[in-house]
Amino acid sequence: MIQKDLAFIFPGQGSQTEGMLADVVNEPVVAATLQEANDALGYDLRAIILEGSKEELGKTVITQPAILTVSIALWRLWCEKSAVRPAFLAGHSLGEYSALVAAGVLPFADAVKLVSQRATFMQEAVQPGEGAMAAILGMEDAAVVALCEEAAEGEILSAVNFNSPGQVVIAGTATAVERASAMAKDKGARKAMPLPVSVPSHCMLMKPAADRLAMEMEALTFAAPSISVIHNVDVKTHTDAAEIKTSLVEQLYQPVRWTETVESMIAQGVTQLVECGPNKVLTGLTKRINKEAISFNIDGEASLNEVVTNLG
Repeated sequence: MIQKDLAFIFPGQGSQTEGMLADVVNEPVVAATLQEANDALGYDLRAIILEGSKEELGKTVITQPAILTVSIALWRLWCEKSAVRPAFLAGHSLGEYSALVAAGVLPFADAVKLVSQRATFMQEAVQPGEGAMAAILGMEDAAVVALCEEAAEGEILSAVNFNSPGQVVIAGTATAVERASAMAKDKGARKAMPLPVSVPSHCMLMKPAADRLAMEMEALTFAAPSISVIHNVDVKTHTDAAEIKTSLVEQLYQPVRWTETVESMIAQGVTQLVECGPNKVLTGLTKRINKEAISFNIDGEASLNEVVTNLG
């Protein structure tokens, strides 16, 4: 049963927490999803998700398949517990892969291998210490874009995550990000906060990774989505497999337009958004983007039961 005012959204890198899925791991569909990930990857991701340290879970090559696996395990559990399905799906960066699996565009086993390769390509594209990211708080989007143009000084630097009004993430070479962060305070930013990441995502430093990802995707078959997925890169829905693949490739070196994504769903009648995956990062952003929207999250047994109670 499609509920026209409902959207499910899936988190990206940075949402990982220790002990993910611990309270639902004995649910057969969750156990099966963890085993499917292990079989696809050839190592024990299940053990890392359930017992891994913060440091281990924070490694890009682990984080990406782990978050996808947790998100899909929780989505499948929702689908068992409720007949309600959303009218729209979207995911923040990596979370877009979770949305596409939920929409039936590609099988989970293919997706978990693909995001594992994606993470490797991203890690290998930039040497440690060469790239950086920072969150600029309290500035208008256009002002952050202008700041990046001014601070670049011939280096790669751009606004890459438009997360919510007053929260924009920048990425590029470490020296350029440092310059922009120092200049931001003088231009009215409330705070310029370095992010603890090993990869400067969504800027042109990721173009080599995107080219490698495109080659890996050539061998994969993508189906048309059963639920509309709004893509990060252009805030549009696509049904053509080639267009979906292009969106995922471009997403690696183009901005995540998250504010516009949420606004687009609301403009199309969505009043309730459920974040499906670890933590509540997107739930917080939703409240900043639109205070009238009703936000839920599913990250374990208690939150799942609450959403089932509220939505049926």
